Amino acid sequence: MIGRTEEIAIMGQLLASKEAEMVAVVGRRRVGKTFLIRETYKQNIVFEFVGIQNGSRKEHLNSFLFELRNTFGKELIPAKIDNWLEAFQLLITSLSSIKPVKKPVIFIDELPWIAGPKSDFLKAFGYFWNSWASKNNVVVAVCGSATSWMVTHLIQNKGGLHNRVTRTIYLHPFTCQETQLFLKERGIKFNEPQITELYMALGGIPYYLKLVEKGLSVPQVVGKLCFEDKAPLKYEFQNLYAALFSNPNHYMAVIKACFSKWQGVTQSEIVKLSGVPSGGTLTKILEELEVSGFLMVSLPLGNKKKEKRYRLWDEFSIFYLRFVEGAKYTNFNAISQSQAFKAWQGYAFENFCFKHIHKIKQKLGISGIVSSQYSYSLKPQGRFEGAQIDLIIDRNDQCINICEIKYADKPLIINKQYGNQLQARLENFKWQSGTKKTVFLTFITKSGLQSIQYDGHLIDHEITLQDFYQ
Repeated sequence: MIGRTEEIAIMGQLLASKEAEMVAVVGRRRVGKTFLIRETYKQNIVFEFVGIQNGSRKEHLNSFLFELRNTFGKELIPAKIDNWLEAFQLLITSLSSIKPVKKPVIFIDELPWIAGPKSDFLKAFGYFWNSWASKNNVVVAVCGSATSWMVTHLIQNKGGLHNRVTRTIYLHPFTCQETQLFLKERGIKFNEPQITELYMALGGIPYYLKLVEKGLSVPQVVGKLCFEDKAPLKYEFQNLYAALFSNPNHYMAVIKACFSKWQGVTQSEIVKLSGVPSGGTLTKILEELEVSGFLMVSLPLGNKKKEKRYRLWDEFSIFYLRFVEGAKYTNFNAISQSQAFKAWQGYAFENFCFKHIHKIKQKLGISGIVSSQYSYSLKPQGRFEGAQIDLIIDRNDQCINICEIKYADKPLIINKQYGNQLQARLENFKWQSGTKKTVFLTFITKSGLQSIQYDGHLIDHEITLQDFYQ
């Protein structure tokens, strides 16, 4: 298994524990939750039940009964069950009758699909845990793609399952380094720039990466996955949000509003752009999109209104909205040579840097220092021109890194004119933000700096694409 070292270690500790454990694995659709649980616990799973998307209560009860009969034998299980309490009583009886493994695991997959508003599943599941599972040396593993639902209804449950989850694992997409290892294991011979280009379009989602075929270039891969008539990801955007949220149209409207400005939008801007009215519904949508990993939320330095900015940073959603939705052209090889694509690469690399902020901090030697990250817009003032600062790392050690991010195939040359612009930008930032912190200028580039035809003391740090893969 690629990566997931920390998660596997945690799950191993639960197996070694002498007490009953309930582990909730949460993460966005296609991120590998089911695979992680099945692989880690494959020697211990004694019963597994998978939810049905849009399945009714009756369909889920029948499916649960089928799994009981398939796992424990038809002679022990009746032909019909009427409710979830009866279903879990049968599960208890069946588990008590089998020859025990060292520590049995009961796995319930896609819990949000099973526990609909009128199913009473969670009440019966609470009964199962409190009356039997908690008194036996077992692991109950549950997972679900609807992260916000898992948090609200299970992890923060106010009823019979209150404080019953003993460990929560938030499963994130692969980093670029893990993506490199994953592709290498599958015989995909991409170099670091090619992996980065693929990552900027698809993100580190294992399911998407499994679709990559050997012997194709990145443009060929993306074209085949997203643009051909029967492309497997052609309708993934709609399917993704429909699988996660009960009213996906509102969520997609908010996602599109956040997509409209690369540096992010405020809540008042989202109201205007999405048509979703301000209030509790919008607040809930934003919170759920944030906890599900689609939005990055920040409060930039010097923001007197204390308005949060919501930035779309799900790679696939960004790529889909920019190039796939309503596309006039389906030849992605041609699209990838366009000026619009080159401009997108610059923005996408900024997003890549935000996603891998831990690697940037590692290179800067500040991994242990608390910080916040955001973009920053400088207004034109007097002799200062307006400008967009790509990335600010606002540190708790009285320092700030102003990061200039450039995605170009050739090494960047800083001539006198560009150097003067950078110097003015630093002065403008200090003046507009009012910060008293020490400001460092950091360059993050694809291909490095060839030469600095300016004051050699201007740039404090240099980070290249290679540093993200070390």
